[in-house]
Formats: sequence, structure tokens, C-alpha cells
Amino acid sequence: MPDYSMKLYQVSIMALPFLLAVTMREALRGFVAHKLGDPTVERSGRLSANPLVHADPIWTGVVPIVAFVVLNLPILFGQAKPLQIDARHFKNIRRDLLLLAVSGPISLFLLAIFWAYIVRFSAAYGLTDQDWVVQTGIAGIYLSSIFCIIGLLPIPPLDGGKILEHFLPPAVGESFRSVEPYGFFIIIGLFIFFPAIIVVPSEFLFRLVVAMVGI
Repeated sequence: MPDYSMKLYQVSIMALPFLLAVTMREALRGFVAHKLGDPTVERSGRLSANPLVHADPIWTGVVPIVAFVVLNLPILFGQAKPLQIDARHFKNIRRDLLLLAVSGPISLFLLAIFWAYIVRFSAAYGLTDQDWVVQTGIAGIYLSSIFCIIGLLPIPPLDGGKILEHFLPPAVGESFRSVEPYGFFIIIGLFIFFPAIIVVPSEFLFRLVVAMVGI
């Protein structure tokens, strides 16, 4: 029988890192799209760094808990509300779509560094690995690293899939895009059957961030 008290504690240290990981990616993508000339994000009221603006009750709330408790995934897993972006406003569609795709992993890498500094400053004030704040910071580094790696997977509609599509011939790219409706289930399948594809590079990124910040 699962230890639900431990599960609840794990949810408590992952909740904020998860929320920021999935919403800050959308926030930065919205900012980049706005700077590239698309007014759609601003008109929708989502040109904001407020996580609650980007959170979705189902995909940011219910699905992560179900994935963690029922499917026994190692992390909270879900997504924010997808942004509506109209690429017709971009001056150079191919280049600007690539910049938009790259902004997602960059936001998560910067977020991992942010959490690493939280851990570093917490240690400077005498907190230890057993304290909730430090454990939340560590979870923040790890979750941000995992979502960064997931985002780079060459699977539509992930950023990695969009980056790969940028370099494919148009006809091949169109066929590649047809996988998009199944992207979420492919990721779940990787977590269950081939976790090393995600976990190994995520742990490398985790160690890289920790070394950069000097924890």
C-alpha cells in the first residue's frame, strides 16, 4: 500500500517548482512572440509572468497529481495552458518560429539556475538538506532540468520537435507534425518503459547547474 503521507510531502516540495517550470516556459514564449511582432498573447491577457495566468485546472492541477499518485511517475507531470500564437505576424516565420522554440528550454535552464541559488543562499543561512526550503530548491533544480530535457526531445509538439521540424523539408515536416496529438502519451510511455532517455541527460544537466552555481 502506498505511503500517502510521504507522497503528500513529496507533492508539497514539488508543487511550486512544477508550477513555475510549466508556466514560466509559456510566459517567456509569450514575451518572445510579442517582441517578434505577434500581438495575440497580449490581446489574450497572457503577456504576464504571473503563473496563475498560464495554469490550467486540469493539466496543471489534476493530471500531475494523477500521474504522480496513480501512474507512479517519479515527478509531477503536466503542462500549462498552451499559448495561442499567430505566426503570420512574424517578419521571418521560419527564423522566428525557431527562436520561439529555443526560448522554452532556455527558460527552464534559467529556472534551474534560479533554484540552485535558492539552495545556495539557504545553506548560507544555516539551513540543511533536511529543511523543506532546501528540498524544494533541490526539487526545483531537478524538475526544471527534467522539463528542459523533455522539451528538447524531438517529438511534436515539444520545442525539440519544432526545432527539428525547422530543418526538415516542408513535406517531411508536415508528416512529422501529424504525430503531435500523441506527443503527451509518447512522453508518458518513455517515462514508464524507457526512463533513462529522460533521466540520464536530466541528471547530467542537474549536476552541471549545481557545479555552475557552486553548491
